[in-house]
Amino acid sequence: MVTLYDVARHAGVSIATVSRVLHGQQPVRDSTRARVRAAIEELGYVPDGAAQSLARSRKDVIGLVGVEHNGLKPPEYDIESMSLLFYDEVMRGVEARIRERSWSLMITFLREDENLGITMPEDEPVQSRLLALAGKVDGLLIGEGVVPAATVARLARRMPVVVVAGDTSQRGADVVSADNWSGAHALVEHLVTGHGRRRLYLVDGPATAPDAKARRLAMQAVIDAHPGSALTGSFNGRFTVRNGQEAAELLLATTREAPSGALPDAIICANDQMAIGLLRTLTAGGARVPADVAVVGFDDIFPASLTHPPLTTVHQPMREIGERACERLFERIADPALRPKVELLPTELVLRESCGCPPGTVTRQLIGPARPISGRRRNTPDCHG
Repeated sequence: MVTLYDVARHAGVSIATVSRVLHGQQPVRDSTRARVRAAIEELGYVPDGAAQSLARSRKDVIGLVGVEHNGLKPPEYDIESMSLLFYDEVMRGVEARIRERSWSLMITFLREDENLGITMPEDEPVQSRLLALAGKVDGLLIGEGVVPAATVARLARRMPVVVVAGDTSQRGADVVSADNWSGAHALVEHLVTGHGRRRLYLVDGPATAPDAKARRLAMQAVIDAHPGSALTGSFNGRFTVRNGQEAAELLLATTREAPSGALPDAIICANDQMAIGLLRTLTAGGARVPADVAVVGFDDIFPASLTHPPLTTVHQPMREIGERACERLFERIADPALRPKVELLPTELVLRESCGCPPGTVTRQLIGPARPISGRRRNTPDCHG
């Protein structure tokens, strides 16, 4: 087992210096800090806290690292705007599995601007938090791509790691996610072919969010497959209700100034929170949904069914993601030699009135993998199931 003493000896520094680097304390020269970090990486050292003397005995604890989207204003710090709706459901799934084994869960949140892939002095506290948590648990669930893939891969070589709702191109660790691409593809396909909505507008999510990226690429695939369809504009948000309001305000102002005075045919929001904020603001500004413009979201959070009109969206199996990620982590704890794999859970297209379906429509359709298959066409979901 690699110890603090081994790191100090390898880096040619004192134990106190190694401790200061791990805890982000000053003063430590940049060159010394880099040398200690290199030694930690080369030796694969993970702080083992109070359990170090037990020589890696099992702790019966797993850790969950979530992402807190930065740049939010004070009024936005509510349950709808900080990814808590998503993580609450994921944690319920995790708890359902660890309860069966009488294990415990430790949780921490990292801001999306805290890039763990760069070794700079200001990043030391964040890296220290991640390493400190790793030393207190048997395995880690890491959420939504806030930790760069290279960092995850390095950490996965030291201990069991499963990425929750992360980048499906990640190859250094297990990934459990919803099939965002297929769900978004079915949603946009329904707008274009089911309702003839060709002029599309995107209210996008954070650039760091892998799920937002997958949904954006799926939308573009539908546009590319249907000549005459086009993306007329986009707004970059951070998954908050307020971002949806801001996007709607911008659209309404732009529409008033434009010669045509026309809204896009449909607005595709990367999640339900933004769709709810946008829908409320559009209707308050005099726009009729869906007569003037269709609005759709993604996730199928409970408030989406309470909007006026009710929101068409895609159901993401958030609790099941937590369950499956936890199950995979237990498998990896039992057998660290398992090859990493990506598990995509199917989504459901939830059709309600905001897309243009008749009032009272509540239809759920399970969506299978939507990647193009030679010689085959997908059936287009309709408002009648």
